[in-house]
Amino acid sequence: MERRKLGRTGIDVSALCLGSMTWGTQNTPEEGHAQIDRALAAGIDFVDTAEMYPVNPISAETVGRTEDIIGLWFERGGARDDMILATKHSGSGMRHVRDGADISGATIPEAVEGSLRRLRTDYIDLYQFHWPNRGSYMFRQDWTYDPSGQDPVAVRQNMADCLGALQREVDRGTIRAFGLSNESAWGTAAWLAIAEQTGGPRVASVQNEYSLMCRLYDTDMAELSVNEDVGLLSFSPLATGLLTGKYQGGVVPTGSRMTLNADLGGRKTERAFEAVDAYLAVARKHGLDPSQMALAWCMTRPFMCSVIFGATTMEQLEVAIGAADLQLSDEVLADLDTAHRAHPMPY
Repeated sequence: MERRKLGRTGIDVSALCLGSMTWGTQNTPEEGHAQIDRALAAGIDFVDTAEMYPVNPISAETVGRTEDIIGLWFERGGARDDMILATKHSGSGMRHVRDGADISGATIPEAVEGSLRRLRTDYIDLYQFHWPNRGSYMFRQDWTYDPSGQDPVAVRQNMADCLGALQREVDRGTIRAFGLSNESAWGTAAWLAIAEQTGGPRVASVQNEYSLMCRLYDTDMAELSVNEDVGLLSFSPLATGLLTGKYQGGVVPTGSRMTLNADLGGRKTERAFEAVDAYLAVARKHGLDPSQMALAWCMTRPFMCSVIFGATTMEQLEVAIGAADLQLSDEVLADLDTAHRAHPMPY
């Protein structure tokens, strides 16, 4: 398994990252533990979670359950040093966690302690802010995104306060590195500048949606990532399953994400299915598994740190593991670029 640098932290992570957001709703604790064991055996030692997980659905009753499942794996004998563990601090609007309070210097100690308790560990390798307080253009909000109401002075002050609280966590050994999620180029650059001014922890990574069908990261964020050593941790690299082809022709497999989220978070559009047809055609032409092709393509991107994938079955996990050894030819890459130009921003 290829290993990559996590920003400038000195931490190396596997190029594939095991996502966990279904553990506790679609997956049992035992299934989650089996996934961890298999991933580790394959060289995937990077596991991503969040205090608000599991999803599908998100509820007050299940908040924290996924972290607890990972903690139970440690309690049952899983070696903490075998895993690079990432989790996230929920923020503004997440009403099931701290009544939807913004991320602040005051919320960070409580959130860190809660995650440590559920995870049954005394440190978190990568602590991420799930989304910015000021809002985000992710999750199909780019169509109406309007930052004109932001107060940049207040935003920067909040960032400085948060970095101070994070540094105190670093000093006491509870977190090793800091990352962002659902962030923009301006926001990431502001975090970097304030960290340089104050001496707070430097952003190591950004976790944003990225796939053959969602390429918002390809311009401003790509340039920032490459030049500032802030790698992308891509989520939904299979476009919530669309790129597997399993939903083509109106099919909705039993137990699939579409049975729980009918429009796949706004991704289910006619244009999306047309784009999937084009990518499936590339896979057929070159004799490739479409899921492995999509994951392997993500790993070729110059700004990519690690590709986060989720699996609800061991069969899906095995397919994802197989992507690690897949080298895409120049012809495949050219055909994927042609498909992208024909079907840009399909949802």
